[in-house]
Amino acid sequence: MTSAGTRGEAVAALVAVMDRLRTECAWDARQTHRSLVEYLLEETHETIEAIETADADSLREELGDLLLQVVFHSRIASEESGWDLADVAADITEKLVRRHPHVFGADSGYDHLAEVGTTDEETLTRNWATIKASEKQRTSAVQGIPATLPALSLAQKSWRRAAEAGLAVPAPAGADVADEAALADTLLALVVAAEAAGWDAEAALRARVRELHDDIRSAEQPK
Repeated sequence: MTSAGTRGEAVAALVAVMDRLRTECAWDARQTHRSLVEYLLEETHETIEAIETADADSLREELGDLLLQVVFHSRIASEESGWDLADVAADITEKLVRRHPHVFGADSGYDHLAEVGTTDEETLTRNWATIKASEKQRTSAVQGIPATLPALSLAQKSWRRAAEAGLAVPAPAGADVADEAALADTLLALVVAAEAAGWDAEAALRARVRELHDDIRSAEQPK
């Protein structure tokens, strides 16, 4: 493992290489935020695969590819929008400090929400949601959930947001599964049934999640 100083030098070297590629490589020079989306998506999926297969060597490589995407987009932004990788790093650092009052205390600006050292999971989850809502000024628990998430992720994140907000949303009837393996078998069986019936399982669940969002927004309305 490299030292802190060496880590900084390694990141600086990557930024320097990206700067040179942006000016001296025709392919890199013509890329845009939009043209790089397919690579960002691909590298994200490859990173997930490395994690799920517990391949540490591949994970190291894929995280490098993913980091390249962050550096690449930041370089383009430095040309078009006036911010760069340093601004990205500073922003996420400030956000992490704000959202962890139980670690950073008064430096977070939200030390009234929890004492330093608090470990209660319910408190930490509630504080995270409270601080995030304050920052984003959102009017709904489901606002800000990416619509392009896979249907299962979209459904689970939507339901989690509703639960975190303490909303009374009727739960749909579901299968009783004992563990993750049984859950996986149930999900696969539903997909197989959808295929046999000629249905699009992804589209069907997306349509149901849209109805769930309507239910959540209705629950948010003052009675």
